[in-house]
Amino acid sequence: MQQFDLIIVGGGLAGASLAVALRQSRLRIALVENQPPHRPEGWDARIYAISPANAEYLRQIGVWEHLERERMAPIQAMEVFGDQGGKLRFSAYETGVAELGWIMESSLMACELWESLKRQANVTRFCPARPASLEFRHDAAVLTLEDGTVLSGRLLAGADGRDSWVRRQAGLEAITTPYNEKGLVANFAIEKPHRGIAWQWFRDDGVLAYLPLPGKRMSIVWSTPDAHADELCALPPQALAERVAAAGKQVLGKLETITPAAAFPLRLIRVPRTVAPRLALVGDAAHGIHPLSGHGINLGFQDARVLAELLAGAQPWQDIGEERFLLRYQRARKEETVLMQTTTDTLRRLFRENPPGLAPLRNLGLSLTDKLGPMKSLLVRYALGAL
Repeated sequence: MQQFDLIIVGGGLAGASLAVALRQSRLRIALVENQPPHRPEGWDARIYAISPANAEYLRQIGVWEHLERERMAPIQAMEVFGDQGGKLRFSAYETGVAELGWIMESSLMACELWESLKRQANVTRFCPARPASLEFRHDAAVLTLEDGTVLSGRLLAGADGRDSWVRRQAGLEAITTPYNEKGLVANFAIEKPHRGIAWQWFRDDGVLAYLPLPGKRMSIVWSTPDAHADELCALPPQALAERVAAAGKQVLGKLETITPAAAFPLRLIRVPRTVAPRLALVGDAAHGIHPLSGHGINLGFQDARVLAELLAGAQPWQDIGEERFLLRYQRARKEETVLMQTTTDTLRRLFRENPPGLAPLRNLGLSLTDKLGPMKSLLVRYALGAL
């Protein structure tokens, strides 16, 4: 049996960043992951919007400065359109920040995090590896891998995604609400420059977002009912580009598909308890939100940041796996998580449900918010973690 202080199950963005954030700690860390990240040819269709707060987090853990700048695009402004004329515009300049966020490929961050892990003396990587069984004892979490390797740790962090195996093994409840929608993603070459602007449209068939990529490229996330997403995925590349251009009011002119479309099911996942004796959940294992806010990985990074700070600040006599100690992490993350889940779910319902008279009111509210400068500035700064 191999002894560790912390076992992290899941080496995605949240799990890997947790390990890297603890690079200067005295903790002995095991990271268990089925497969390491890799860079696809061309551009990765999986794109994330990174908030200023999380850009700072990646800078603090020594990752940001190593990311390829030519693969990143700053967001200078965002324009949001309702389904009946409502409009809301955010500007980095008006908000008083250098940029509203950054758009970059998931694999760009994942591969750099793993490069950092390779240089990290206090981390042992078990990859490729799959967990087979998990036992929680009074003084340790004992994880057995499929190859028979047995790991023991004072604390186990579950960072293994929305369908978390760790969460199920621990018996922690996850309240899942299917949206009966899929998030369609694809990248396009564009005719007109995007000027660092991100666009979002609340449409009858869902929510469509245009996200700027470096050069004359952009990425989309189209959250739409299952049948419509399947229809879009089945289109030939040029037909898809024409549909996306028309849905986006031709704001970027003619489009050309440069990555195949892919779609993933959307669910709201609420996890009332994210800690238990010897266990803490981070990232998508701890919550799932609608992608219309673009905050999924931002919540995960902040989970990792808060938990890492708690663990790094623990005194030698403290038991990092004790539930009373871990409840500080749960309390610290609850407010932001509930706020983002509630806000995104409410917005989705507001624009997907159509009782008589609601459409004009919701579009009026969008436009009124745009005219209330201080409220709009406060809203965007909080949402982007800039406060």
